Amino acid sequence: MIVLRDPATTDLLTDPYIHGLVSLRWSQVLAGEPYDYDRHGEMVVVEPGDTVEQLEQEIGLPVLLGLFDDLPYGDPDFTPCFDVLEEHIYEQHRIYEMVVISNDDGFATTVIVPDTEGTDSRLLALCRSFATPAVTCD
Repeated sequence: MIVLRDPATTDLLTDPYIHGLVSLRWSQVLAGEPYDYDRHGEMVVVEPGDTVEQLEQEIGLPVLLGLFDDLPYGDPDFTPCFDVLEEHIYEQHRIYEMVVISNDDGFATTVIVPDTEGTDSRLLALCRSFATPAVTCD
């Protein structure tokens, strides 16, 4: 798992599609302002081999349980913790972008989940179930 708490660390990302998406989001979130963690939040990139439990520990939120009622993913009344979950498709690459807004000031944790072999199958199932196609501005 790669945790980005500063846009300058985006260069740690070697996948060009993930790098491009994260760079775009930082530029949109910052809108020319200097980065401030408390205001602009963080981005977490899930890597093959990372578990949902590790992700939950990192972001401090349940992913496969309802935020308020502990109902598990798969229950018909399950309500996920994220505010937005988009599916990005670049050529043959599929990437999910999960955004959790934590306060009224807009602090957000953005979780990037690549749909690749080795990504936790439970996390991918959740993403595939709830994602909406990303909005593009061509």
